[in-house]
Amino acid sequence: MTTEDRASQGTAEQPARIAVLDYGIGNLRSAEKAFQHVGADAFLTSNPETVAEADAVVLPGVGAFGRCREALHDSGLDEVALDAVASGRPFLGICVGMQLLYDGSEEAPGSVGLGVLQGGVVRLPSGVRHPQMQWNRLQPRGESRLLQGLGEHPWMYFVHSFAPELTADTIATCDYGGEVVALAQRDNVFATQFHPEKSSAAGLALLANFVSMALEEREAAERVAPGGR
Repeated sequence: MTTEDRASQGTAEQPARIAVLDYGIGNLRSAEKAFQHVGADAFLTSNPETVAEADAVVLPGVGAFGRCREALHDSGLDEVALDAVASGRPFLGICVGMQLLYDGSEEAPGSVGLGVLQGGVVRLPSGVRHPQMQWNRLQPRGESRLLQGLGEHPWMYFVHSFAPELTADTIATCDYGGEVVALAQRDNVFATQFHPEKSSAAGLALLANFVSMALEEREAAERVAPGGR
């Protein structure tokens, strides 16, 4: 059984429930539809109780760091996101959603990030066009379940002018005037600077890997406490 087959199977009647945090900004519908395409029960929500019942949580984001951070705070979903991370369930940040997981960004010096991943977000190297708006190949620096079955250097689609600093959490980079962080991971938290939902078959395979992890975590939790979390 392939990863995507497993992602779409779930249990006999219950696919993985993926909560996409709806704070009014970001690639919300496209992320939701991409997860649905690989068989997940994905949905937009701003309800803390609904998020708490999900098998995994996704934080999308496009645009400016400061505006996204303000919207996340105003919606109250910043604390909901931190609670989801603390629960141990798989958590995925996409594009600016990735950047929000860091301590802060040069784009918005007075805006404090969620601090889930170490380091800050910096402007792309000088001498290259801003934003990077193109397909680029991943250069793995470590292992991640998200990259399982994607080949050695999968192509992903990027649209951004800022990216996180290289840290111990960095799993893959791309070459754009130097090494640029593309994928990071710490424990149950995963983050992509690229848009997997816009990255064709490779991006969908990555999302299917995330869904498979959500199913495995749910099954493990049910073995410990039958009937759910």
